[in-house]
Amino acid sequence: MHGFIDCHCHISAGDFDEDIETVIESSKRAGLLALLAVAEHAGEFDKIIALSQRFPGFVFPCLGVHPVQEVSSERHRSASLQDVDAALPIIEKYREQLVAIGEVGLDFTPRYVKSQSDKESQRQVLVCQSRLAKELDLPLNVHSRSAGRPTVQLLKEQGVEKVLLHAFDGKASVAMEAVQAGYYFSIPPSVIRSEQKQKLIKQLPLESMCLETDSPALGPEKQVRNEPRNIRIAAEYISHIKGVSVEKVMEATTENALRLFPRLKSAMEV
Repeated sequence: MHGFIDCHCHISAGDFDEDIETVIESSKRAGLLALLAVAEHAGEFDKIIALSQRFPGFVFPCLGVHPVQEVSSERHRSASLQDVDAALPIIEKYREQLVAIGEVGLDFTPRYVKSQSDKESQRQVLVCQSRLAKELDLPLNVHSRSAGRPTVQLLKEQGVEKVLLHAFDGKASVAMEAVQAGYYFSIPPSVIRSEQKQKLIKQLPLESMCLETDSPALGPEKQVRNEPRNIRIAAEYISHIKGVSVEKVMEATTENALRLFPRLKSAMEV
């Protein structure tokens, strides 16, 4: 299958409200076959589903509760089981349309996590959503900022087998543990300015890599809106590090994505 798959983007973000049609069209022209639209909280689930219906066979929904919830632009808190309770009925309603549960995970960034109970709350939320993913036979689209090892350990303890670790910021040694568990890693365009992600690419086998943009974040330039069309930047960097063609990176990462997200293949408009 010739083209790229963006395995993790926030196409429902307000940043795209004014020009979503243009963003989708430029994505297709850049060789994108599919965008996996991830959620952060129940309040945006319906918007993501609406986008998947507006752009069928191209935008695919992933619904889940992010480990950090925004209270205001200045204030954030750790996710709680109450957040999951609000999400579950909507996930159940759309379960047949979903390609993954996400964005879920752990985020132990000090400015968000103030206590051990914050970490425990996030762990409970991830355990709950891990069980849900297994019950629905869906992969997990996983966030793990400042929590690489705890995230991988928890997922392994829960017996989760189908995992995408998005924009992984942990150590390469922890990443290799995840590779052994059969987990995949998605690489964003920000790799060109991230020494940590460059080291990660050197360690990871191509067979364990997917591509993402995390749009509108993690673009090639800081503070500039990222778009799915920038996915080729990540592919080109992997190509350079691994010493293989961009075509080879495209082929491998797309095959990996279709293996991890089996509902994609039958529904894509190609």
